[in-house]
Parts: sequence; structure tokens; C-alpha cells
Amino acid sequence: MSALLQVNDLRVSFRQDGKSSMAVKGVSFTVDRGETVALVGESGSGKSVTALSTVSLLGDSASVEGSVLYDGQEMIGADDQRLMEVRGNDISFIFQEPMTSLNPLHTIEKQLAESIALHQGLAGAAARALILELLAKVGIRDAEDRLGAYPHQLSGGQRQRVMIAMALANKPDVLIADEPTTALDVTIQAQILDLLGDLKASEGMGLLFITHDLNIVRRIADKVCVMKDGEIVEAGPTAEIFGNPQHPYTQMLLAAEPSGHPEPVPEKAQELIRTDELKVWFPIQRGFFKRTVGYIKAVNASSISVRAGETLGIVGESGSGKTTMALAIMRLIASEGGVSFHGDDLRKYSTKDLRQLRKDMQIVFQDPFGSLSPRMTCAQIIAEGVGIHKIEPDRDPRDLVADIMTEVGLDPIAMDRYPHEFSGGQRQRIAIARAMVLRPKLVVLDEPTSALDMTVQVQIVDLLRDLQRRHGLAYLFISHDLNVVRAMSHKVMVMKQGDVVETGMAEDVFANPKHEYTRTLLTAAR
Repeated sequence: MSALLQVNDLRVSFRQDGKSSMAVKGVSFTVDRGETVALVGESGSGKSVTALSTVSLLGDSASVEGSVLYDGQEMIGADDQRLMEVRGNDISFIFQEPMTSLNPLHTIEKQLAESIALHQGLAGAAARALILELLAKVGIRDAEDRLGAYPHQLSGGQRQRVMIAMALANKPDVLIADEPTTALDVTIQAQILDLLGDLKASEGMGLLFITHDLNIVRRIADKVCVMKDGEIVEAGPTAEIFGNPQHPYTQMLLAAEPSGHPEPVPEKAQELIRTDELKVWFPIQRGFFKRTVGYIKAVNASSISVRAGETLGIVGESGSGKTTMALAIMRLIASEGGVSFHGDDLRKYSTKDLRQLRKDMQIVFQDPFGSLSPRMTCAQIIAEGVGIHKIEPDRDPRDLVADIMTEVGLDPIAMDRYPHEFSGGQRQRIAIARAMVLRPKLVVLDEPTSALDMTVQVQIVDLLRDLQRRHGLAYLFISHDLNVVRAMSHKVMVMKQGDVVETGMAEDVFANPKHEYTRTLLTAAR
């Protein structure tokens, strides 16, 4: 019996400026019905290019050779009509970055309904019922209230769940999931993996799972293919690969995991940031006159305290209020309650006065590619704040850029390159350099490692701890990765649906969690 998806000697090259470069070099593997095959490797290893080649989703600059058989039929060279029948119906994709995959101008309901109508011919009440069922399956609470939302009105994790619902809507034979759980918290991640496992068993679906998270691979994959520089360097049953890896690269990947602890906070360290009953409620307005009919309670009366040189790790499900709290502390969104910085109440500061404080309070976002301007060079991105805040005005800004690039582990010779010319880990280092060049006292780190390879995660954690030790920085570290939180944090705060349900010293919370929800998070992460 032939495999459901069979890839033989796949070779992919890209033409640019008259030159050709090989991205995939003779890759072969199979995916059977009811089987999960994991493609693992670092960014740039060729995992996603391999997946996109299966149904000819690469651009015109790509040259694809070899064979891809779906249910015995050749996909390479297939006509557009055949590819349209297969895409989204027989072979479905979950892409890594949902914000770029979802249409920003259409509601969630419209985008899901479009896929269902195209492939199943359902419309109206039947389509709506299926949409609600799918959204509930992927863990979106109050699904009916979310149907009219646009992508930007959902959190990163919620957008990813919508993408997963869209991919599963037509019950595909093969599901290709490209880093589908990157933006998800551990409890939802566990739910999604269980859901995929159930569908695989009940529908006989084949699953090609692309990820850098080896804990997920260990949990769900039947077979593993390890990719490096466009080639599969090792392949075999999951237990065999994890139990007895043969290739040095596989051994390196398995050994890469954030560990250790941050430096102890000095006893005389001053309190840097404090909140007093901080609250963020967003009004729900309906009708012609936009009357307020209720509130989305994003953050409920939360109080925190962080000293210089201290890291507060904030964990919780997507939509629990983690990022909203950080933005309120930074005075980037409206809030109620007290926020003091170095003992000064930030509520008394005007917008103009707050600009003077911005250099002391910086933020590093989850997606460095989205937060870096594609039209600016690395040097321009890092130096932009230097000019605005007049940091060392007597020095050449490029000298400051070179110094900070060296400090974050980047070669200053690359300062005139653009963001797309850097890897994901390098882009995150640029984002960190942009914040650090202003010599801030407080840095908000919003999921700074979630989209990075395990080996790069270790490097970024080490870098952040080193910068904190040398400069006495205070961090608000937001993450759903509890291993990274444990390696970074002195204190941990657990949030659920806008409430702080537990807070304490990191080791105490991890070793002896008091709240049932905290115990659930820790269990899901194992």
C-alpha cells in the first residue's frame, strides 16, 4: 500500500540576481494515513520550503525538481485546476504567522465561511453552526461574540487558533502544520495537540508537523526527519532519534534548552516600578449611538512591584491580560489605578513629559520582523531613538550602533543590511539592541523567544541575563514557555482571564504551586 504523501529526491533552488542557490537538496520522506511525521531543524534548514513545495506554493523564482505524490498522483507539474482542488481541501496548511495569513479587512466569520463555502458548499445557518463548533474545538471562549472580530482585535494565540480552525474545516487528508503552536500558551498548545491527535485517529489524517520545539515532537510524532542546510541528516522513529541520536547536529538540538538562573537581585536594589490596583477594561459598544453595553475585563485590579536588576515573569493563557498589563504600565493604553516609576506617579505626566521617560522604559516585541521597518537598515533602526533622545550627542551615532551591536552579539559590519537579510535570531538581537542603546532602566520583553529555534533561545536568554547583570536592568518578561520563564525570572506572576491568581518567587511557584490553574500550566508544560 502506497503512502498518502510521498516525497522523493526533492530539490528546490531559487534564482536571484542571475544566480541560483539550493534551498532543498534531495529530500525524501513519506507520510502515511494516521501518521505524524515531524520535520525539525533550525531556521533556514529548508523545512518550510519543503512543505510549500508539496502543492506548488513557492514563487516564480523557485525551481522544483523531484517527485511529490499525493494519493499516488504527481503534484509537481500538475495543472492549476488540479492544484486548486487539492489545496485547502485534501492538503491543508496551518502557517506560522497568522497575522499575515488572515485578511485584515474581513471578520473571522467571513474568512472561515469563505473556506467552508468554497470546499463544502455550506452557507447561512449551517456554515455558522460549523464555524462555532470549530472555534469551540480550538479553544476560543465565547466564540459567538468573536465572530464579528477582525484579526487585529484578537491576541496572537487567538489568531493562530482561527488559522487552525480554518485548516481543519474541510477535514483534509493531509495537514501540514508549520510551527502551529509557536504563539500558543501551554494549556491551549496541549488542547490543540490533543485535537490534532484525535482527528488523526478518527479521520485517518496524515500530519506533517514542522517545528523547532522538540518537546512537542517527542509528544506527538511517529517519525522524525532532522534537516540541516537543505538536507535530511537523520531520520527514524521518534523514540529511536530521541533515545540514541547519531548525528552531531541532532545531538546539539536535543541538548539545547534554556537553563540556569538569573543573578540574585542586590539587597539594596531600589524599587523601580509599582502598580496599585491597575485595571484595564475595554468598553463593548453597540448600536447607532455606540452605547456601552458591557466591558471586556482585560486586567482586574493588579498590583506588582519590580526592583532594579529584577525580572518578573508573567505567564498565563493567550488573552489572559499579560501584554495588556505591560502596555498599561508603559502608558501606551488607558488604564485605571496607580503606576509609579522610580516613585513618581505616571498619571500626573502629560504626553509630552512621558516622551522624556520613554528612553528609560523600552519594549521588545514578540515578532521582530513585524516590529522592524523593512525600509530601514539595521543602523537606522538602532540609531533612530539615539537621535530622538539625544544620547551622547557629541558621538557619531554609527559608533554607538557599532558598540551596541557588538554587545548583543552582532557583527557591526552588517549594520547597513536590511531586516530581511538577517535570520530570526539576528532580527531579535537587533530589536534588543534598539532598546538597549537608549540605556533603559525597565525593559518589557513580550514573548521575545517564542518564534526562535531552541539553540537561538538559549543564546538570547544568556544575552538578556548578561545585559541585566551588567546594567542593572529590570525586566517584565512575558512568555508562555515556562522553561524560559524559569531560566529568566526572579519572581513569577500567573494570570488568568485578567486576574492575578498567583505570585511569588520563581522557584517557590515552580516547586510548590498554590493555585489549581498554576498546577494545570505546569502539568501541560511537561
